[in-house]
Amino acid sequence: MKKRILALLLSLAMLLSLTSLVMAEEAPKGKLVILHTNDVHGRAVADPVGGYLGYAAISQYKKDLEAAGDSVLLLDAGDASQGTPLVNLEQGKNAITFLNAVGYHAMTMGNHEFDWGVDNLKRLAGEAKFPFLAANIVDHLSQELVFEANKIFEMPNGMKVGVFGLTTPETLTKAHPDKVRGIDFLQGDKLIEVAEKQVAELTEAGADFIILLSHLGMDGESAPNRSVDVLEKVKGIHLLIDGHSHTLLEKGEMVGETLVVSAGYHGKHLGVVVFEDGKLTASLFNSINKSATVEHDGAVYSAILTAKLDPEIDALVTAADVAVKEELSRVFAKTTVRLNGDRDPGNRTEETNLGDFAADAILWAAKQALGDHVQAALTNGGGIRASIEIGDISMNDMKTVFPFGNEVSVLELKGSELLEALEAATHSTPKAIGAFPQVAGMVFTIDTTVPFEEGEQYPESTYFAPKNPGARVTIESVGGQPFDPEAIYTIATNDFTAAGGDTYYAFRYPNATSGYKTGLALEDALVRFVTEVLDGVVGEEYANPQGRITVKK
Repeated sequence: MKKRILALLLSLAMLLSLTSLVMAEEAPKGKLVILHTNDVHGRAVADPVGGYLGYAAISQYKKDLEAAGDSVLLLDAGDASQGTPLVNLEQGKNAITFLNAVGYHAMTMGNHEFDWGVDNLKRLAGEAKFPFLAANIVDHLSQELVFEANKIFEMPNGMKVGVFGLTTPETLTKAHPDKVRGIDFLQGDKLIEVAEKQVAELTEAGADFIILLSHLGMDGESAPNRSVDVLEKVKGIHLLIDGHSHTLLEKGEMVGETLVVSAGYHGKHLGVVVFEDGKLTASLFNSINKSATVEHDGAVYSAILTAKLDPEIDALVTAADVAVKEELSRVFAKTTVRLNGDRDPGNRTEETNLGDFAADAILWAAKQALGDHVQAALTNGGGIRASIEIGDISMNDMKTVFPFGNEVSVLELKGSELLEALEAATHSTPKAIGAFPQVAGMVFTIDTTVPFEEGEQYPESTYFAPKNPGARVTIESVGGQPFDPEAIYTIATNDFTAAGGDTYYAFRYPNATSGYKTGLALEDALVRFVTEVLDGVVGEEYANPQGRITVKK
């Protein structure tokens, strides 16, 4: 009798267990939550002063949602692996280590993922525990995909989420042209065709929800390859997560039937999209409590990190950061003035004191290498990534401000080619543009009241030649002498612009025929200029811009 009762109880327990298992499998496991970042640019450490969330806060937020039963998808829209010494020093490897540890599900590549070349990016993709998605990047000869186009994620709540990636065709010139040799970034009508094909493929594969993970941006200068340009012609995308333009959309924006979201830049916000009961809602998570105060380097700031941090990720990121800072912390100089590394207004819109300083250092280094016949220097304002505050200067500062590892180059070109380059590089001025030239040894004026007229599109570029070079830009002097469009000038620059990067296609052919790389890294030129010319002190001579560029509005 006891055996029968025991058997009955065991059978009942098994039945209840099986019933519970079936119920658990059939029951929905929470809402779908899509977390997204873009343009983090190496700001991996939680920092209340800078306002950066850091990966430890993102990781803990993700874990909390998962613990509550939600189905969470964590995505990045590019430019994660470049921007600070923490991720630059090993050419993006640390960034992928962090993304792996946090548990990212996919990313698309930003233009800055290519700063160390295609082969390096392929190695990083091999080390990632998640796919790199880009449906519009193909091998130049075979036209085969270089990376994966899409991925379907089967979520715990039963949904199938299809994600495909698109990377800005501006990478052709916003990365060093030599670094993207051998691959094509499909653009214009071909970009639209790619997006339509991806939607059809994911729909046919059974995706319930389709996400475009886009590093295309919304800036006017990126037309006709912006995220909104795609959505004007492509239907069936439920959510577009955007990067590249650093746009902050607090609650997203509807473009047709698609919700468009973007979380700004530097990881100051974590994008949060919730799909529940057929409805999409977007918001931003910010971990900074503006009403509190925190002391940092002797100063008090009205901000404090209030988010919880994942202790394992915090330890990982902090250890890597400490190691890099120890390696680069040697102080070699000081500045008595703040050197302005701002973007807009700043190095992408006007002459700055940091732009003058950088151009002076490039000109001096080129003369040291080749002699005094080098007449002037130019560097793109977009290559200046941060300010240098009053006080000590270390290599860590230099590699933060000038992170790309460019080297000083010299080329010979006609005055007319220099004029074309300046006109193209300021085509959107007074609106910000990364190509904006910071110069030494030349003086010029931009008349922004005259509209820029487009000529032919530059080959292998998204930019256009000026139809009438000199219509907006007037060069007063080069090397202290009146400008002559027929003269041959010897100009120092960085190897990015020399190779035709950004809008500088006019430099490309002269560089191919007369260009010379000095072998001296840009940041090393700046270090030597400070120590050997300025005796270790950047002083009052750089308190203000020196009147090399006039912008008429």
